[in-house]
Amino acid sequence: MATPLSTVVDVYFTDTKRTRFSITTTPCRQKTNRKFFIHCATSNSTPEAPPTPTSDNNNKKKNTSLSDQLAPLANKTLSSATRDQSYALSKPKSTWVNPTKAKRSVLSSERQKRATYSYSPQLRDLKRFAQKLNESGSSEDAFLACLEEIPRPISRENALLILNTLKPWQKTNLFLNWIRTQNLLPMETIFYNVTMKSLRFGKQFGLIEELAHQMIDNGVPLDNITYSTIISCAKKCNLYDKAVHWFERMYKTSLMPDEEMESVGVQPNLVVYNTLLEAMGKAGKPVFARGLFEEMIELGIVPNEKTLTAVIKIYGKARWSRDALELWQRMKENGWPMDFILYNTLLNMCADVGLVEEAETLFRDMKQSAHCKPDSWSYTAMLNIYGSQGDVDKAMKLFNEMCKSGVELNVMGFTCLIQCLGRATEFDDLVRVFGISVERGIKPDDRLCGCLLSVVSLSQGSNDEEKVLACLQRANPKLVAFIHLIEDEKSSFESVKEEFKGIMSNAAVEVRRPFCNCLIDICRNKDLRERAHELLYLGTLYGLYPGLHNKTDNEWCLDVRSLSVGAALTALEEWMWTLTKIVKREETLPELFLAQTGTGAHKFAQGLNISFASHLRKLAAPFKQSEEKIGCFIASREDLVSWVQSKSTAAATAT
Repeated sequence: MATPLSTVVDVYFTDTKRTRFSITTTPCRQKTNRKFFIHCATSNSTPEAPPTPTSDNNNKKKNTSLSDQLAPLANKTLSSATRDQSYALSKPKSTWVNPTKAKRSVLSSERQKRATYSYSPQLRDLKRFAQKLNESGSSEDAFLACLEEIPRPISRENALLILNTLKPWQKTNLFLNWIRTQNLLPMETIFYNVTMKSLRFGKQFGLIEELAHQMIDNGVPLDNITYSTIISCAKKCNLYDKAVHWFERMYKTSLMPDEEMESVGVQPNLVVYNTLLEAMGKAGKPVFARGLFEEMIELGIVPNEKTLTAVIKIYGKARWSRDALELWQRMKENGWPMDFILYNTLLNMCADVGLVEEAETLFRDMKQSAHCKPDSWSYTAMLNIYGSQGDVDKAMKLFNEMCKSGVELNVMGFTCLIQCLGRATEFDDLVRVFGISVERGIKPDDRLCGCLLSVVSLSQGSNDEEKVLACLQRANPKLVAFIHLIEDEKSSFESVKEEFKGIMSNAAVEVRRPFCNCLIDICRNKDLRERAHELLYLGTLYGLYPGLHNKTDNEWCLDVRSLSVGAALTALEEWMWTLTKIVKREETLPELFLAQTGTGAHKFAQGLNISFASHLRKLAAPFKQSEEKIGCFIASREDLVSWVQSKSTAAATAT
């Protein structure tokens, strides 16, 4: 959808009375004062880590309607945490996603993953040995004799490294046969795929087909890469009958190719094109999909609703708004079929990229249509657009229209409207809409609670805050109780920690980080900085904020592109504090330091850049806006060291 209910956060945090997380790994001393900081050191204690959530099975369901696509995710809990688990919570999804963009596995669940090689002392030896194999004699005997000098035991990773390094196809084939005869490793699909690609380079279709039959005979599965390599090699060798044969075999297995069908000389029917377009969408290949669609039209095949919906989804996912709108125009000119799903897909695409006028035109077309009148999801898309734009008048007009016409308001549309009213500080209307919606049977979910929580962080006056809290009390009493707990400075950290764990355990995975973000923002708004740091620490402890810091030998980066403003500024303060400590300890520093805020992909997104730049000036930090990349702040090692030294000098002078 257009904008998330609250911006997500990634931060690293330190409780000075407990475990410290830092860029360095130096143990730190206990402090007696209560002030809370975030930095990067570790202690001997093992932090409690919550369990890894189960995967979302919704992605496996076939999208038969937009309503099905909008089915809420099942709640996942932290209740089965063990100390032996690593960071439990995978990076949560944004609070809102376009309901027409189901995220599924790429092409096939059987597709083999590429092996990754981490640096190790063995790597250099194996590469040198592979080069020696490349330089060995052309005879099989010379190659096998050279293999006897292999410096390391054969493992899956070592074998793949050598296979990928061998250049002549003859030696790649010889090495594969040698692995098979040694019986040291189970033969996996990836070994054959790597070898086949080398053979394809040498136009050795006969050997490729022989390997394919070996795989079939030995029960080794052929994945989409295997079939694509076979088909493309057949095309390369002008063996079109073989290309068709292997395509038909692949199609029966429900595996889709990596290339367009034009590359293999096959002309499938509408069903095949629809299947291929769906596969291109899953694989994230909009260019291929567009070419495939145009090829289909040139062949005189008339697209149906499924075809057009698939293409619109692909264009929307790629943010190709112009292509999507041009396709819509062609659909009207050619009289191609339109249905609810297609209209709603277009509306959601407009919401994704902030095309208000285009969405309004589409919505009017639906109202004038004899068979595709706007439904609940159509109104939801428009509420999302107006909510993102902050157009309260149009959003409320639409809400009143729904009430009068009897169109059912769903929880997503309800949430979009609440968000719009909250951002506009129209708290009285918010309370009225909340009451009407609940009375009409809307059951607040975690995402709506997250929206109300974000509105609490926006409300400044006590009266307005109490109005919103009263709504949140009806939706989630425990969340309100927790807000009161963290506002009480007498509340101990242990009590906050225990209640925090309970709140997050009962919340859906995709809202846990937004919940924490909003709670941190509330604390900062009330000048409860220490409490904000505690929440940041707890969010880190439960794996809500991975990926904030990125380090290489030459560059350290603070990436706050997915953080809320309050949490991002907290992360910046703590990063600067940590860097100051590192400079004073005269530890090794990289040449460059980066802080990335991004600019926001959405037309109406409120970027972090301005607030972040202002806070940098407040801290007098030595970061400057990059001239080449908006939303990127840069500082050199010399600038940082000079800044720390000047602060120390000023402090000494003051005392």
